[in-house]
Amino acid sequence: MPIKLNTPLERKKITGLKAGDFVLLSGEIIGARDAAHRRIIDAMNRGGKLPVNLSGQAVFYVGPSPAPPGKASGSFGPTTSARMDSLTEPLLQKGLCATIGKGARSDSLKELLVKYGAVYFIAPPGVAAYLAKKVKKISVAAYNDLGPEAIFKIEVKDLPLFVAYDIHGGDIFKFIRT
Repeated sequence: MPIKLNTPLERKKITGLKAGDFVLLSGEIIGARDAAHRRIIDAMNRGGKLPVNLSGQAVFYVGPSPAPPGKASGSFGPTTSARMDSLTEPLLQKGLCATIGKGARSDSLKELLVKYGAVYFIAPPGVAAYLAKKVKKISVAAYNDLGPEAIFKIEVKDLPLFVAYDIHGGDIFKFIRT
């Protein structure tokens, strides 16, 4: 049975998650990739106001494709998460509870998730058209000049995800490593 979660995420609900759990996530999430992360960190370093509230939030490493007529989103697939490893801690310090992407991440990132009580979800790869059907609404929240690397507010309903790394150090990838 899938575990249903809604945003904003609550620490007490993600505490019980284990690597390998299947989750259906609903609510508003943030879409952001490399360039947006760098701008957020730059704003934090300058003491500026953040363009989005990260507390209790999930960030999906996605650059949504333009929406076809009558659809909320075009292709909606995860990008490789490891590129964000060095950019994640400042967001965790601001209350980020989850990241969503694809692929294994560094040992140091896994340690940060344990330290800050956050999880890493992976979205199924190769099904971006299916995942787009789970998007109910999408809009640019900040940094429109970055195009697909802008920050997006994305409303999702039952977005299918797997817990890759839990807050206890569990790792789904240990089952497939040889």
